[in-house]
Amino acid sequence: MREYTGERKKFGSAVLQYHFNLRPNIELDRGVEWIYPYTDRATRHSMSAFFSQYYDDTNERIFLFGINPGRFGAGITGIPFTDPVRLEVKCGIGNPFQKRAELSSVFIYDCIEAMGGPQTFYSQFYITSLCPLGFLKDGKNYNYYDDRETEKRVTPFIEENISAQISFGCNRAFAFSIGQGKNFACFKKLNAQHRWFDEIIPLPHPRWVMQYRLKQKDRFLSEYREKLSLALDRVQ
Repeated sequence: MREYTGERKKFGSAVLQYHFNLRPNIELDRGVEWIYPYTDRATRHSMSAFFSQYYDDTNERIFLFGINPGRFGAGITGIPFTDPVRLEVKCGIGNPFQKRAELSSVFIYDCIEAMGGPQTFYSQFYITSLCPLGFLKDGKNYNYYDDRETEKRVTPFIEENISAQISFGCNRAFAFSIGQGKNFACFKKLNAQHRWFDEIIPLPHPRWVMQYRLKQKDRFLSEYREKLSLALDRVQ
């Protein structure tokens, strides 16, 4: 992985500054609300500890883009696909949050372990989301593409988010879409317009695997490992 030697801010510092200053000026449809965890002191502390531990450098990474944060993972910890259990047990970062497991986080950290563990994985990859803030509707997770009006309203926010995060230190040969359906379709369409990446590679969404294809979990973990390992081979 190529290391940047110029004046760029350290990767972790850039991530924290960006997220702590997010202020979406978008009025959502009635019944849809933002998940905004960054005013919580414990969330900010957990994020600072995590990104200082794993991203205290200026190295380029391969990016994986999920949909948007959920209420039991990044909506609490501020760290994509990382629930309070995985944050403490797998990353070694104690936290005061209720230790409730989140299915997508379970899958992702099984994948991370298969790729050599958090220290190795995060030195090579960065997991984020197309939309940096999540949504709730009727108290449940909601996706930016679940209705056309919400997608239309937040698309400029998504475009700004991707452009901003690329500046952290991104290998632009390709990126991964965590989600093979609507998230991939949206990402691919936007990428064709903006040309952020040469190629977008889809991966099955962990929630879909854990909820509907649990018996085939090992097969999907192998798919993740093979595609991510191939990506590393191509950029090294």
